[in-house]
Amino acid sequence: MPPPRKINLLPPELRIWLQDALRQRGFADYEALAEELNSKLEDTGSELRIQKSAIHGFGSEYREFVKLQEQASGWAKEWLGEMGMEDQSQRQSVLFQMLTTLAFKVMQSEVAKDGQEISPQNLHFLARMMKDVMSSSGIAQQMRDKERAMQAAKLDAAAASGEITADFRQRAREIMGFA
Repeated sequence: MPPPRKINLLPPELRIWLQDALRQRGFADYEALAEELNSKLEDTGSELRIQKSAIHGFGSEYREFVKLQEQASGWAKEWLGEMGMEDQSQRQSVLFQMLTTLAFKVMQSEVAKDGQEISPQNLHFLARMMKDVMSSSGIAQQMRDKERAMQAAKLDAAAASGEITADFRQRAREIMGFA
């Protein structure tokens, strides 16, 4: 079995930093990225060093991933927009239903096989995909809850400063659904 790629040995926070830096720089300037990344690794006390070529290889893969994500998101927005479902939670709900349908088809084909033919890898990927989709749904709900809390705080601050009355604040909270 070959050794793991050095990029895969990066701590999660540096991997996220690298992904952000790649997007910000338009998937270019790999030499400077290698210097910055290695400086950050050195600052953490790690002896791991990443070459420009490894970052370039990772960047190429990541660029394709980002491109596919953007295409899928664009398709979902267009398709769901035509159906009058611009809301993020509705898009996620529809996409989750689509993935559930695909998951059912995969499970159906696996169940039809004999025990030795069942692919544990397919089942693993299926379970992970479903977990990720469910997790992202939770993130979207958290973002909505945070936005509502910020709106409520603004209403409270406006009432406290005298910009609006307490009755107006309460009525606005009721209208917005967080009385």
